[in-house]
Amino acid sequence: MSQHKASTAALTLGALGVVYGDIGTSPLYTVKTIFDPALGVPLDAPHLIGAISVIFWGLMLVVTLKYVWLILRADNRGEGGIMALTALAAKAVGDAPRGRIVLLLMGVAGAALFYGDSVITPAMSILSAVEGLEVVTPAFKPYVLPLCAAILVGLFAMQRFGTGMVGQLFGPIIALWFGVLAFAGVAHIAQEPRILHALNPLHAWAFLQEQGWQLFAVMGAVVLAFTGAEALYADMGHFGRQPIRLAWTGLVLPALALHYMGQGALLMHSPEALDNPFFRMFPDGWLLPMVALATAATVIASQAVISGAYSLTKQAMQLGLLPRMQVVYTSVKEVGQIYIPQVNWLLLVAVLLAVAGFGSSSAMATAYGIAVTMTMLITTVLTFFVVRHGWGYPLPIAVGATAFFVLLDAVLVASCSIKVMEGGWFPLLLGLAVFAVMATWRRGRELLMHSIRQNDPELEPFIEALQVSPPHMVARTAVYAVANPHTVPQALLHNLKHNQVLHAQNIILTVVFEDVPWIAFEDRVQVEALAPHFWRVQVRYGFKNVPDIPKALELCKAQGLPVNLFETSYFLSREIVVPTAASRKGDGMALWREKLFSLMARNATTAAQFFQLPHNCVIELGTRVQI
Repeated sequence: MSQHKASTAALTLGALGVVYGDIGTSPLYTVKTIFDPALGVPLDAPHLIGAISVIFWGLMLVVTLKYVWLILRADNRGEGGIMALTALAAKAVGDAPRGRIVLLLMGVAGAALFYGDSVITPAMSILSAVEGLEVVTPAFKPYVLPLCAAILVGLFAMQRFGTGMVGQLFGPIIALWFGVLAFAGVAHIAQEPRILHALNPLHAWAFLQEQGWQLFAVMGAVVLAFTGAEALYADMGHFGRQPIRLAWTGLVLPALALHYMGQGALLMHSPEALDNPFFRMFPDGWLLPMVALATAATVIASQAVISGAYSLTKQAMQLGLLPRMQVVYTSVKEVGQIYIPQVNWLLLVAVLLAVAGFGSSSAMATAYGIAVTMTMLITTVLTFFVVRHGWGYPLPIAVGATAFFVLLDAVLVASCSIKVMEGGWFPLLLGLAVFAVMATWRRGRELLMHSIRQNDPELEPFIEALQVSPPHMVARTAVYAVANPHTVPQALLHNLKHNQVLHAQNIILTVVFEDVPWIAFEDRVQVEALAPHFWRVQVRYGFKNVPDIPKALELCKAQGLPVNLFETSYFLSREIVVPTAASRKGDGMALWREKLFSLMARNATTAAQFFQLPHNCVIELGTRVQI
């Protein structure tokens, strides 16, 4: 029992660092944005109480009720996140193909929007922390952007070394951060206890009613307090439901509530502190240490979303939504600690462009929120299908559990949408580009497989013909990796044509990625004997598993197919995609999409690298395919 408590405590501390870094750094800019003079909200006691009340009850409704108590229940074999939820919802609707397609498209859209958030979060968070130097002295202002850019470059450059060592410090630093937030909040509440009226939801309701049509603009600023809520669900597989709930209710929520009320109290008696209310809460002697602590906290928050982008990319690759990329495993113990170089450097370029383009955290606030709120809305809609069809609850209960949150999310999306022309277009454009890439890759693979099926002969008759007139045979094992296990692999045809030999063991290998996180070893391999010298082997992986074909082949022995890996050659067919004009075919893609697919296919990581095949045992044979 004591060991279990110690494990729960360690996971709870870890969840503080990884899960709550983003939402924990929102106080750096939220209140300042709500009372920005451009929005026209009066900076007086009634409006301060009302605004802080909206923030507090928003945290209670959006984060506590929706995510902590509802969404965290929708686990896909212990895993969370938009891709895991999409797979769960698509499975829940069963044999309704149109419903599955719509849900999959929604999930892909949510995943694409996450990449927009992965760019905005590091830029916004670190820039807002470094801007604290301007509070120390205005002389630092010219150095804010260069210093922010240097921190970002260093952060992304360090990714290749992994986060294992640094990760041990994340929890204690963020715990210290929340402790300081709470302490500062209590100190200012004691000076202006009227702010405690914000606990009354009637003040929030009165504040919102008073705004009229300006409500959407104000809520577009309030939503900054909730960004990062999606991380609660996305990181459930790393820490578990209980530690995430304990961290939120035990420390994060109380600290945030006290701190936001403290900022409101500060502005009640010192309205001039609006230029940067977070750093104005601390004495002058504390400013430099607080800038350092805030920078560390924002780096941690950025690290969480960057790592999330790697994990999401790996899941998307294994679900057939992105081409294969090099995945570097940075820990020998934790399979979830990965690094994807292509994603890393693309993110860095996009983040630096965002910092240079917007120039300040206040300007960037116009772009922050739209991608997050749209992802939150998609998550709620997908949860409805899980509650209704996956858990089997009656329709009234399923609607009751999700309709209010759909309405609330829709209001937040509408609130952020009015900022599209002022900067919200940036994450949307990024998300749209990623969605186009994902949709093009998936459709391109379908067309490619269709073309291959048309041109390749059927496997069984081909094997029967070889039995009648067998070629020269060599005493080795040949593995032919194919997408369609019922047609003859192009590599096998080329091998017979050019080398005129057949191996003693020929394995027609198909790899299938299921829409579940994990496939156990005992369920991973299926062996089917086709004829003398021929076997069909299917290897199944979940979207969180690490593909390793040599290890999978060792599992074939239990099913009557011993494989000597030292006498095995891997024959791979490498298709060279040839785009064709749309007028020459009826149901392909637009020519620009075919060219994009061809470019991605040429630059994809080879199957040998992705499936961890020994390079000195791989033979690649190319073929040109029109789609």
